[in-house]
Amino acid sequence: MTRFIFITGGVVSSLGKGIASAALGALLQARGFKVRLRKLDPYLNVDPGTMSPYQHGEVYVTDDGAETDLDLGHYERFTGVSSKSTDNVTTGKIYSSVIAKERRGDYLGATIQVIPHVTDAIKEFVLADLKDDDFVLCEIGGTVGDIEGLPFLEAIRQLGNELGRERVMYVHLTLIPHIPSSGELKTKPTQHSVKELLSVGIQPDVLLCRSDREIPPAERRKIALFCNVREEAVIPATDVSSIYEVPLSYHAEGFDDQVCRHFGVAREQGPDLHGWQEIVKRIQSPEGEVTIAVVGKYVHMLDSYKSLIEALSHGGIANHVRLNLDWIDSEVFEKENAVRQLGDVNGILVPGGFGERGAEGKIAAVQFAREKRVPYFGICFGMQMAVVEIARHLANLEEANSTEFGSTKDPVVGLMTEWMHGDSLERRSEDGELGGTMRLGAYPCDLEPGSRVHEIYGGAGHISERHRHRFEVNINYVNQLASVGLRFSGMSPDGKLPEIIEMADHPWFIGVQFHPELKSRPFEPHPLFTSFIEAAVKQSRLV
Repeated sequence: MTRFIFITGGVVSSLGKGIASAALGALLQARGFKVRLRKLDPYLNVDPGTMSPYQHGEVYVTDDGAETDLDLGHYERFTGVSSKSTDNVTTGKIYSSVIAKERRGDYLGATIQVIPHVTDAIKEFVLADLKDDDFVLCEIGGTVGDIEGLPFLEAIRQLGNELGRERVMYVHLTLIPHIPSSGELKTKPTQHSVKELLSVGIQPDVLLCRSDREIPPAERRKIALFCNVREEAVIPATDVSSIYEVPLSYHAEGFDDQVCRHFGVAREQGPDLHGWQEIVKRIQSPEGEVTIAVVGKYVHMLDSYKSLIEALSHGGIANHVRLNLDWIDSEVFEKENAVRQLGDVNGILVPGGFGERGAEGKIAAVQFAREKRVPYFGICFGMQMAVVEIARHLANLEEANSTEFGSTKDPVVGLMTEWMHGDSLERRSEDGELGGTMRLGAYPCDLEPGSRVHEIYGGAGHISERHRHRFEVNINYVNQLASVGLRFSGMSPDGKLPEIIEMADHPWFIGVQFHPELKSRPFEPHPLFTSFIEAAVKQSRLV
């Protein structure tokens, strides 16, 4: 029997519902339960694929090619359960489905309304594609009181009635702010948030109370009294130094015990949290530190690189070192001699991105890393700019560039108009739609025996990694680039798409067309990030 836990948020946004959901999933998983996590997003976009990183942060990509909310990355990292396209839905996707059914006549002439047609579509999503999962955790995006979130709240209210409270639980995350002038923690915002939730017919079973300090027992009793929950169901969610401490903190406060009590499942054996304790120990007691420069174009909105940040931290955990990330806007390097500020870093990483802005700065960072023999890691766009840099400065193709920026004499990077996905051929035109038209999801890659990446991947001949891009390295330039020392050590199985490049005469210089950060986990750091940080550690000892 599958049980459903719905996580809502109140008072303000960005309280950490995604981390809370992921941490609870990890605790239930540590007790031996099978979990699935889902995200219901109230915005009208069909998916976040066309949204600016400054608006929405990172777009997380699943194996089956869905562009989803970044919280699905937290779900995967905390539980190791790979998300699917059926694990994230938006208002836009729901309405698109309802309108398509109306156009086909599926509603037999009925007047289409939010209730029951839109709410029914939401409930279908929540209940779809489930097998033997013990718990399904559904996070509702936004904040209680937002007008766009009302259909989702109504849908989960209906599910509570239809499935029965023995199969449904409501968790509400709120803020307990501290007012410095009075020296008090204030519970009134939480009371009003719960009142707002009650107005749509939902009584929370557990309150998660975010605070930057300990919540005294008297305040917890007050919250319980005014919000109609048991005192032990008021769970402090106190700030911690690392997100990987959250499962330990929640367990210490009895969060998973309250969930088990609500559903009447066995609680005699607590969760096995030794793995989480070891992760936290390594984070808190590193044996050294290294500095990595991340040269990107969205560095003023670090949520744009959420999975990248975590993957780098996983590489640090694997190497027992603390990472100092130096975030540098790539446009800075378009000024003369600006790359000198990279002189003290132990590694340089150029992440993915779109558009011409900052591209020349990234190329300058690549050149510095190559010439000064600093470990370099290029991801997606970062690999493409590495190819452009090497084409210009080693292969004497002075006008080499990407057609993403316009026409060029030597298009070493160009638009990919067709590619194989499994057994099917996918095509795209330059003037086609933007949403969902990139090379998305997991694709296989063949590794060249004897190459550095072949060794890094433990001798594997074939790997599978997640992609999100429109442009590819032009296969017609491979031989010319190989003649100046650029090794194409990873290729698509048909040999038409370069996937990985490396420089054999460099301490560590690798570029990948895919996004390895999407598959890194704290307990299973991605081998490329582990190897990159290891190279940075060696570099730090040479300085």
